[in-house]
Amino acid sequence: MSFVLSEDEQMLRDSARGYLGETASVSALRALRDAGDAIGYSRELWGSMAEMGWCGILVGEDYGGVDMGYAAAGVILEEIGRNLTSSPFLSTAVLGATAFNLAGSSAQKADYLPKIAAGEIVIGLAIDERARHKPEKIDARAVKDGNGFRLTGAKRFVDCGAGADLLIVAARTEDDKINLFLVDPNAQGVARTDRRTLDSHVPADFQFDDVKLDGDALLSGADDSEQAYRQLLDAGRAAQAAESHGVASQAFDVTLEYLKGREQFGVSIATFQGLQHRAAHLYGELELSQSLVRRALTTLDTQPGQSPLWCAAAKAKATAVSRLATSEGIQMHGGVGMTDEYDIGLYYKRAQAAGEYLGDDAFNAGEVARLSGY
Repeated sequence: MSFVLSEDEQMLRDSARGYLGETASVSALRALRDAGDAIGYSRELWGSMAEMGWCGILVGEDYGGVDMGYAAAGVILEEIGRNLTSSPFLSTAVLGATAFNLAGSSAQKADYLPKIAAGEIVIGLAIDERARHKPEKIDARAVKDGNGFRLTGAKRFVDCGAGADLLIVAARTEDDKINLFLVDPNAQGVARTDRRTLDSHVPADFQFDDVKLDGDALLSGADDSEQAYRQLLDAGRAAQAAESHGVASQAFDVTLEYLKGREQFGVSIATFQGLQHRAAHLYGELELSQSLVRRALTTLDTQPGQSPLWCAAAKAKATAVSRLATSEGIQMHGGVGMTDEYDIGLYYKRAQAAGEYLGDDAFNAGEVARLSGY
């Protein structure tokens, strides 16, 4: 297994780095935050991502995508993390496309995958029902009603929920198995409460009160719905790990630049041995994080049956390293690191919020232990 980017992936990385650095960098996030943007991301940016083929990164060519795989998606997500770009890429191009690929029927794939590739739809994955990630604790119920279903329950912190055109909701059916359902967020009986998190994103909570669903709302293409559900979460963890690694990497680079430019007692503080040791430690942790993220994404592409362990390990490590890199960055900036004038505080906030999504480092370390037989 190669940990080196292929030529196509290198070209994709350079393209993403250049484009996001110019049009969707930290300054763009600040503008969205200061304007109190209702959905927390730019639909114009989402359209541009589609034009460059990014939205179809996991969509087959038969449906209008480019089908480059999870490793390529991770390349884009790392650059999204580096620039703190707020977009529906993870929720739609990765999680949405993966849900249809794993569990969609032929008709559902033909209907929705082209829309994802074209950037015509924003999808919110509604999984969690509690303050912390507990994917097996699903109380939402979809009860059979004629040819359709009646959905009741609640979901919390749905990523990109404020601007979602479609929800994919995890709910238990009458056989007590977890299934995925397509839900119109504007349907009767659906109530949405927008939230604004510390990283300036706008997820939403949803309440479903006896929502009537058609029979084709059930993603019915998987042989085992719960296995598809678990595979979807694995893919999401590896993808979020890639973004968190990007956050950590850029926080490290920003901190190094500050150390090189800041003088104290007439000398650069980059010459202080204590700070050099801390920077060296961070560099080593970043290398470990990068290796695990790359292993997880590549395993999803080549050996998906072996991916759960690596996806959990990557999420645990990338979360821990992103939180360490950003907190150390603030420490090494000194008091000014806490002010809004410097970007390092924004990276710290994103590391905290992204770390909670699909399980923090403690949750995923527990998954590693469980999958390893402990």
